[in-house]
Amino acid sequence: MSETSKYAAHVIDDTLLEHADRMDKAVAHVQGQFQSVRTGRANPALLERLTVEYYGTQVPLQQLATINVPEARQLLVRPHDRGSMGAIEKSIRESDLGVSPSNDGTIIRLSFPPLTEERRKDFVKVVKHMAEEGRVAVRNLRRDARKTLEGFERNGEISADELERAEKELDHVTHDHVEKIDSALHRKETELLEV
Repeated sequence: MSETSKYAAHVIDDTLLEHADRMDKAVAHVQGQFQSVRTGRANPALLERLTVEYYGTQVPLQQLATINVPEARQLLVRPHDRGSMGAIEKSIRESDLGVSPSNDGTIIRLSFPPLTEERRKDFVKVVKHMAEEGRVAVRNLRRDARKTLEGFERNGEISADELERAEKELDHVTHDHVEKIDSALHRKETELLEV
């Protein structure tokens, strides 16, 4: 293998690896978003994005309390500092979770009512939208990688044949990542529609 072929292979591999890594992050982001969508089951991930005003600073809820799931439709939030109980309760009440916290002085109990059929369908629309945004992000990364590879070909760093092979590999990687988003969407839809 000549030095130019080695260089071309190195440039192509680096570009594909970098964009595949960024696609992995896009898939992980979509899966994280899916976890924040309520399914009727209690899941500590529902509280992950909540922040609490604690001594004048916005602090993530997980840093102020332990979250347990004693049963399928209930979360228990146990503050590390009882002084933060009111602030945590206020943050939960003002969130879009749609549950009313009950406070017994040591723990905050969140009971999730079963979702109505209409609400389940609304959530399915929300996760489909999230999945589509993820697919668009992956396709945009493919477009960026393709531009980079075409630039290498224009500059004479790789040949037209190497560009064609690299684009086929890029399409394969893109397809795999879109498939991961689609299968995560399918699992989430099944979870949402399960009564």
